Amino acid sequence: MENLPSILTPDLGLLFWMLLAFLVVFFCLARFGFPVIIKMVDERKQYIDESLGKAHEASERLAHIKQEGEALLQEAREQQAKIMKEAAMTRDAIVEQAQDKAHEESARLISEAKKQIEIEKQAAIRDIRSQVAELSIQVAEKILQEKLSNDKSQMELIDRLLDEVSKRENKD
Repeated sequence: MENLPSILTPDLGLLFWMLLAFLVVFFCLARFGFPVIIKMVDERKQYIDESLGKAHEASERLAHIKQEGEALLQEAREQQAKIMKEAAMTRDAIVEQAQDKAHEESARLISEAKKQIEIEKQAAIRDIRSQVAELSIQVAEKILQEKLSNDKSQMELIDRLLDEVSKRENKD
């Protein structure tokens, strides 16, 4: 059984040829394969680094865009608040102007109405006075026609009227 090759202890010739085959394959790989593999790994590493850089840059841009968006949104809110405040002030001013105009117009209308009432009152008073004077004259005519049928009563009436007129002039 000693002549049988052992599986655990390889033959020296087999070791030599296996070593030689390994060195040839290693030399071929070192000469032609490893540079290509290393080049591909470097390219892949460079591509991944560039992708990470672009992703980082995109993340920064996104953060910047988000900040700009928030700033624009805040500015829009401030503009909206400003516009609403101005609109409220304008509305209040318009309402106040309308109220002032309404008060002025009502005061003017009341004043005109008072003037018109006063004019109509004066006209009515004049009309009443003229009617009273006319009636007084008619009544006086009738009374005088009856009472002044003689000269003596006429003279007494004229004297009495002259006395009343002179008293009135003295009072004024």
